[in-house]
Amino acid sequence: FVLIILFIFFSIKADSFCTVNSLLLVCKHVAQYGILGIGMTYVIITGGIDLSVGSVVGLVGMIAGGLIQEGLTLKFAGVTLYFSVPAITVICIIIGIIIGIVNGALIAKCKLAPFIVTLGTMYIGRGLANIRSGGNTFSSIKGQEALGNVGIMQFDSRVFAVGGFPGIPIAAILFLILAVIAAFVLKKTPFGWHILAIGGNEKAARLSGIKVEKNIILVYAISGACSALIGLVTMAQIAASHPNTGDTWEMNAIAAVVLGGTSMAGGVGTIGGTVIGAFVIGIINDGMTMCGVSEFWQKVIKGLVIILAVLIDQFQRNLQAKM
Repeated sequence: FVLIILFIFFSIKADSFCTVNSLLLVCKHVAQYGILGIGMTYVIITGGIDLSVGSVVGLVGMIAGGLIQEGLTLKFAGVTLYFSVPAITVICIIIGIIIGIVNGALIAKCKLAPFIVTLGTMYIGRGLANIRSGGNTFSSIKGQEALGNVGIMQFDSRVFAVGGFPGIPIAAILFLILAVIAAFVLKKTPFGWHILAIGGNEKAARLSGIKVEKNIILVYAISGACSALIGLVTMAQIAASHPNTGDTWEMNAIAAVVLGGTSMAGGVGTIGGTVIGAFVIGIINDGMTMCGVSEFWQKVIKGLVIILAVLIDQFQRNLQAKM
């Protein structure tokens, strides 16, 4: 209902909002928040939080951009290796998974607070992204045919471009596919049932024989993989790698998840709700931009929306407890 109201409101207020190109741009941004939100949904369902997703986006972009533009120099051998785009993609996804595993292990095995752990890795990731290039941008990421490293721009290609239709961004297609898979896993597989049980009552889940630590590590690994994928997609979209890419995107991902009905207390959540939440955040962001709303006021409004969503969630939980 809120999504429909927002769409109608911005269609009236901004003349350029309800056009094919503008809506496709919204879909591109929604895909960014949505894919991050898919991993974040799993994490929040377990009662955790992942503040490192935005920094992983920036770090992976810098690693991929550096491998394309400069390659990997082996000083001891006096050679520079250049990797194909599929190889770079695999490397970056693995890096995202490793960061997620580290987060999950510290939380599950060492019993550290998710907020503190992922806040720490957020700073580490952002720092490493700047260290990789001394704070500079990798601007030549198209690669060279002779080096066999061209093709990264395909992450920003479009599909279903027929006639005058500009085509759907591939990021939106990836978002749709991942959302369907993630929803199926959450609702139809033991892994999904286990993380819902962990978020609902971790002690009871443990007594039921669920491997709590293993599942918590897995959800953070999934979040890291989603972040790495968005790092590659975003790098292709802006045709460059910048160390501050993804700054504060964790807030958009969390907002999408909470607006979609996932409880910050854990145990309740759906991927479908996160998809709707991602569209709400995307439409608010792009709609306010097209209406000429200041970036500073946009932050204020998004903050109020998040607080309102949490208040509604808490009200619903209190109401259910009384029934």
